[in-house]
Amino acid sequence: MTALKEYDRLESTGIWRESPEAQRRDVLISFGDATLIIRDKTDTALAHWSLPAIERLNPGARPALFRPGPDAGEELELEDATLIDAIEKIRKTIAKRRPHRGRLRIYIFGGVVAAIAALGFFWLPGALVRHTVTVVPESKRLAIGTALLGHMTRLTGDTCRSNLGTAALARLKARVLGDGLRKAYVVPSGPEALYLPGDLLLLNRTVVEDHDSADVAAGYMIAAAEQTRFADPLEMLLQDAGGAATLHLLTTGQINDDALRDYAETLLATPLPKPDTGLMLDRFATAKVAASPYAYAVDVTGESTLELIEADPYRGVEAPRLLSDGDWISLQDICSE
Repeated sequence: MTALKEYDRLESTGIWRESPEAQRRDVLISFGDATLIIRDKTDTALAHWSLPAIERLNPGARPALFRPGPDAGEELELEDATLIDAIEKIRKTIAKRRPHRGRLRIYIFGGVVAAIAALGFFWLPGALVRHTVTVVPESKRLAIGTALLGHMTRLTGDTCRSNLGTAALARLKARVLGDGLRKAYVVPSGPEALYLPGDLLLLNRTVVEDHDSADVAAGYMIAAAEQTRFADPLEMLLQDAGGAATLHLLTTGQINDDALRDYAETLLATPLPKPDTGLMLDRFATAKVAASPYAYAVDVTGESTLELIEADPYRGVEAPRLLSDGDWISLQDICSE
């Protein structure tokens, strides 16, 4: 029996991906004993997701994106409103049926935390932000970044998606930044590159469409990642949102949707600080990426980026290839579908 009898026979289709680098597959979704069963076209079970552990990556947005847990690489995309509502209702029902022990301790602890947080808000706002940033778990950072992404795309346009282009972008991300970046997206407009909480990266479509090779896109990835060395994306968000939003996040684990919407507008309208050239060069060398293509993309004359050009680790020699020709063409066409 499922958590609710009314959903025993509910089935629908979806798009499933086993890992960020894997190809998306059309699948059939159904309910089992407190699990979500994912099958392929031959009715072979591909995965069983525990309903209480399922997380929504883009609350309120459609198509809905789910994953089986905080650190899982799998992802499921659903369009069916009935199935989406069923998953949300079942998860909430299961959560309510769980025993809740130690509530008094939780309330006492929450009161102490609230008192400490309030003191920090009134006397040490900077310290409050820094403390909050250190205690927010990665799963919550990702949830905040995903919610912020939803507000960003209302201004930049929806993220571009194509099966081959998305796979090529994932390979470029892994090649340049490895595990340092969770996921990259290409959007129709906005700054060339923006790093969001939860290790999410936005790239303007011009970064891939207007250049002859992937080196420019790789350079912008490196530049965005370098900025996080001195400015944590979540800390920047909280500094902009203010003490009340920071206190709310610290005490409830939630951040006001209005604060995210306002910050999305601010982030798109504010020029990003120029990253340190010396540290950038170290990152280019470590990632085995040529710096000159990025330098000329930033300044076609090369005057303001001369140091990057002259100290390019691959100046005068051919840099290692970042993507195959097929992958590069697929990435350039990612916004065409």
